[in-house]
Order: sequence, then C-alpha cells, then structure tokens
Amino acid sequence: MKKILILTLFLASYTLSEASRIKDIASIEGVSGTQIIGYGLVSGLANTGDTQQSKFTVQSVANMLKRFGIIVPTANFRTRNIAAVMVTATIPTFMRKGSKIDVQVSSMGDAQSLQGGILLMTPLSGQDGTVLATAQGGLSVGGYDFRSDGSRVGKNFVSAGRVPGGAIIEQEIKGQFVQNQLLRVILREPDFTTSTRVAEVINRSPNLSNAATSIDGATIEVKLPAGQTQGQVMQLIAQIEALPIVSDVAARVVINERTGTVVVGGAVQLLPAVVAHGGLEIQIQRTTSVSQPPPFSVAGRTQQVQNSAVTAQQEETAPIALPATSTVQDMANALTSLKVSPRDLIAIFQALKEAGSLQGDLVIQ
Repeated sequence: MKKILILTLFLASYTLSEASRIKDIASIEGVSGTQIIGYGLVSGLANTGDTQQSKFTVQSVANMLKRFGIIVPTANFRTRNIAAVMVTATIPTFMRKGSKIDVQVSSMGDAQSLQGGILLMTPLSGQDGTVLATAQGGLSVGGYDFRSDGSRVGKNFVSAGRVPGGAIIEQEIKGQFVQNQLLRVILREPDFTTSTRVAEVINRSPNLSNAATSIDGATIEVKLPAGQTQGQVMQLIAQIEALPIVSDVAARVVINERTGTVVVGGAVQLLPAVVAHGGLEIQIQRTTSVSQPPPFSVAGRTQQVQNSAVTAQQEETAPIALPATSTVQDMANALTSLKVSPRDLIAIFQALKEAGSLQGDLVIQ
C-alpha cells in the first residue's frame, strides 16, 4: 500500500482567526507588472544541445553568424553545443531603466540538457513588440543529468533554468494606478464576503471614511480625498495595504493523485456517513532454479526452470461512522486509519461528495 501524505490546515472561525494585511491578499490595480518574452540561443553545452532535427536552431545559428560576417552552409551543420530557447520574465512596475531582473529559460528543441550553458544576448519584448529588456548570462538549472553507455542519472529538470539578474531593463514601466481620484483594490482570490470586509475596514480607516465601495467579489473601489499631493497619495495607499483583514475561507479539499498529497481545509464539514474500505494485495515472486541431470547421463542436459509463487492477502477494515459534528481532525484520523491509496482516496472523497456528506468543493489535480 502506498503511503499517503495528508496535510490538514486548521482554519479557526472568524473571531479566532489571525488577521492578514490587505497587501497579503490583494493588489492595487495597475501595478501588476509587465510580462516580456524573447527567442534566443544557449551555447557552451557539452554535446547536449539540439540535433539537426531542430531546423530552427540550425537556421538561427546561421543567421547569428551572418550578422558577424560569417557565412556557413546549413547542410550537415552540427549544433550539439547550442540549443534554441524561449526567454520569459516579468518586469515589476516602477522599475527604472538599467535595473536587473531574473529571467526564465526553457528549451524549444530536443536538447538533452541546458546545464553549463550561456544565454546569448536576447532582446525581450512586450505584447506590442516593443523591446523592453535585454537578457544574457550563465544558466542555473538546479539539477543534473549525466548519461554514459546507456546509463543515466539525473535530478530535477535540466531543460529549463534561470539567469539571475540576467536581464537589463531598457525602458521604464509606468503604472496608472490612480485615475480621477479612484483607486481599485483587486483580491487575488475573489470572494464576496472578503470583498465586503475589505471595504468596511477601509471605511473605518482615518481620512478614508465612506471612501470604499465593494464593486464585486474581487474589486473594491476607493475614492481618494481631493487635493492630495503625490506623497499624500502614497501614504494613503501604504495605509490601505497595512490594514488588517480576516478573509473568508472557502471549504475545499484538494487532492493531487500523482504525489498522493491531500490538503483539507479547516472549513470542511461532514454530514453523517459511513465509510468502508477493503484492499486485496497480490504478490507474484519468480525464482530461477537449475535442473542438473544425474552423473554420466547421456540424454540429460542442464536447464533453467522458472518457478512462480502467488500469494494473496485480504485486508479487512471495519466501517467508520462519521457523526454530524465531524471536524477536519476527525476526517483526517478516519482516512489515515483506512490506509487507502491515492486512487482509493479520490474515490472515497467523490463518494462522500455524491452522497452529500462532504460540505465543500472537491478539487482533483
């Protein structure tokens, strides 16, 4: 039976919960940053780059060398030390020209590894095609992949990596976060209850009485006082971000079938139910024995004989009754005592959901 990792998050009631800052659960509209992307080449690979099957890599290398006045034929052109990559990054708002940011690099072709590679100068552009930054530098893949004579040993993914501080910003990104004295606070997890609470907290703040209005489950609109200087506006925004707020947590169960991880929110409740689980474990062991003929035998010869042993074990588990007052701890203890596999665990949760016992959302990844 596979071991299951059950992580239980205990979230207390509204009056007992610890408050978070508004800046921890929301952001100011217009300051989310700008995503940029570019196409480039990584060189210096130890024969782990793209093969000739990646035609765009061969063409890219030929075009790059042509810019340096070198013309080479593309036929039989080896590119095992070079790989074509996509370079992506996000420029935070208000970053000045000349500032440096990290970039992510991912292979496009059939390169085996980007370990030890150097990203050549790559222009990064925004959605409108304007070049906003230029990236270059050594890659950090955070893993390894070694192959020799059909054997392989590796850790993590080596077809993608990062260049710390590899991009230099060429143009400043100016954010428009205040328009007509209006400021919008956007929740990262939309919720009508949380949105209403944020508006109430802002309205109780000094200099912002009755200034906030909950527009929808994710948007709170704040009317700033007239005649404020730029410095005063910054102080009000900092004041809003530091306000404490208790967000309303949805009842949710998240299951990752691949890793066997189960996360149960503290707001999940169970109605009366009975859960029974039985497992059948089958083991097949194969051994090889040698059949040796008697001494001085004429017709006999040595042979290998395959022997198989099959054992079956039935595991019986008593049904577990879940009362109406079941808590998250009761659910975790019940599932742990069943010793179910991730696949069986998903089936149990789905059955509880279909039976109407699980009061919450079931998310399967």
